[in-house]
Amino acid sequence: MKNMGDLQRMAREMQANMERAQLELAEATVEGKAGGGAVTVVMTGTQELRSVTIAKDAVDPDDVETLQDLVLAALNDALAKSKDLAAQRLGGVTGGLKIPGL
Repeated sequence: MKNMGDLQRMAREMQANMERAQLELAEATVEGKAGGGAVTVVMTGTQELRSVTIAKDAVDPDDVETLQDLVLAALNDALAKSKDLAAQRLGGVTGGLKIPGL
């Protein structure tokens, strides 16, 4: 069994690695797309929305519902990719531990 000093050192290293991974996630971006790229959403690894791009041909004033559906689908796609990215980056730091809120 490791002594208390080793455990504290390991905890500090894990905390430093976690902070570094969280900073990297805040800078990393993913793209969510819908409608064959008619709507593109860019989101960070910390689920911060950076941009929404809508192609001109996706805008039909007589069919707003389709555009709304495309935006929602692109957002959900970006969110899923962002969560996957966070799980990959943070999973390596935590060694597979399930830490609530991460």
